[in-house]
Amino acid sequence: MAAHIRRRLRKGATTTAVAAAAVAALAASQAPAATLADGPAGGGDPKAAGEDTASAADDGAATGNSPYYTDLPPLVTPDKPGSSSNLPVTGSAEAGIPASILAAYKQAEQTVATTDPSCRLPWQLLAAIGKVESGQARGGRVDTNGTTTSPILGPALNGQGFALIKDTDGGAYDSDAVHDRAVGPMQFIPSTWASWGQDANGDGRKDPNNIYDAALAAGRYLCANDRDLAIAADLDKAVLSYNRSNEYLRTVRSWFSYYQRGTHEIPDGTGRLPTAPSTPTPSPNPGTPSPGATPSPKPSPTKPGGKPTPGPSKPGDGSTSPKPKPPTSKPTPAETFGSLENAGTGPLRATAGQTFDERVAVLARNALGAPLGKVSVTFTVTGNTGTLFTGGKKTVTVRTGADGTATAPELKAGEKAGEFTVTAVAGTGRPRTLTYAATVTARQADTIARTDEKALVAAPGEKFADAVTVKATYKDAAAAGVAVTATMVKDPLGLFDNDKGPYFKDADGKPVRTLTTLTTDAEGVLRLPEIFADGTEGTYLLRLTTEGGASVVIELTIQAPEETAPEGTTPEETAPKKTETPEA
Repeated sequence: MAAHIRRRLRKGATTTAVAAAAVAALAASQAPAATLADGPAGGGDPKAAGEDTASAADDGAATGNSPYYTDLPPLVTPDKPGSSSNLPVTGSAEAGIPASILAAYKQAEQTVATTDPSCRLPWQLLAAIGKVESGQARGGRVDTNGTTTSPILGPALNGQGFALIKDTDGGAYDSDAVHDRAVGPMQFIPSTWASWGQDANGDGRKDPNNIYDAALAAGRYLCANDRDLAIAADLDKAVLSYNRSNEYLRTVRSWFSYYQRGTHEIPDGTGRLPTAPSTPTPSPNPGTPSPGATPSPKPSPTKPGGKPTPGPSKPGDGSTSPKPKPPTSKPTPAETFGSLENAGTGPLRATAGQTFDERVAVLARNALGAPLGKVSVTFTVTGNTGTLFTGGKKTVTVRTGADGTATAPELKAGEKAGEFTVTAVAGTGRPRTLTYAATVTARQADTIARTDEKALVAAPGEKFADAVTVKATYKDAAAAGVAVTATMVKDPLGLFDNDKGPYFKDADGKPVRTLTTLTTDAEGVLRLPEIFADGTEGTYLLRLTTEGGASVVIELTIQAPEETAPEGTTPEETAPKKTETPEA
């Protein structure tokens, strides 16, 4: 189908015939059908569906309703229905998207998924809008930073066939100090860019001619007013807020479906160009800068009240001030720096329950090796020791300072001994990652001793009446939470376990002679469970060993009680009497 340029109609005009032609073209091309949430084809209020009923001058759409490419997807669509995975390079040439352009769309999707996950922005929607607005930035003609090799400018919005929008930026973005023009790969008018512009490539500028900046700005704009773009109605409203035309919506929808079926990356500068120009070069106005020079953006003008006004979020509902969710953080893409290095972090080792002496620190450098500030670094603890950052968090994000360093909060060791890792990640395009190994050692004691010296004796088959109580210390301080193992042994060194004599009981009441689940209390004290005697008399040994190597050996005696005389008698009275033998 021959492409043509869609020009906005003046107030009072209609687009019925043209819209019908677009629908017919869609059907003829067998492009995926556009699902309109509130389309006028089914009746109802045309304003609610974004019909061209308002004048361009009254319209606050992101592009100022500038012209767009009306080419539709080819007859043969990519061959993976229902899939958005990459197709091989041998796929349809029209399905190919220049590498930098595709990377910018995907990066914007990832960034918005972090700051506004409920929006569910698909990168294929950005690709569809980028296709109709700039032919994927003129086939991928961008430099290594993603900036177009020459500015992409729409015609002057001077009210002659287009909206009448007088200059709002002093010509900083669009080189026109009289009227505004749509600018860049995503065709923002300067007044909208002033509110929604982004610095997604971290170069310190919000440049509408940079595909990374423009794609993220478009993503945030589409997500305004708490939209969920996984819902068809919200997606339609978002597209219509970008350009208030049902024909525009149908065209974007067709490319959106096309790219959802699959696409692939092609080299920059090799993308297919639309068959007709969308933004013909206008005659330069006297006294304005040349369109060929890259504009140097001036500080974004501040609107009264400080709220951005990109245009109605719900076409026809009378709203002119959508309320975007301000980003909670501005991820720094990989293109902004050259490396992420260890900033002198020493060994990470701490005893369970204690605070690590060392803190994880990283250093970000740019491509020239100089320290780079304002880089967001996310630190994450991974492992099952229970270790967390101060405040009980497993993940924290810190921005590098002017010296390029970012230091994570203190680490508090968990109660479980073992190893874990701390990972530092910066960048969204090609993230840089550093991993630090860390260890939690068990609580230790260097001394353990009985709290009294009372002899421990029990009769065969009976229970020891007195409990065994010990106290563990570490560097002369109470050793709280230290693991202790109690074992009945045959020798003081504990080389041989004993299977006779005193014993403990398990949960089922069965005899056991080793316990490994004992722990000292907050004062370092441990009171052992009850100890029982079997029927074998003798002196036995109980060895207690702490985490850290401290130990103590305690004697346990099984002995039958001595016979005692009944109360009120003397030993002579209870002694056996001799039988006298009469003399012969």
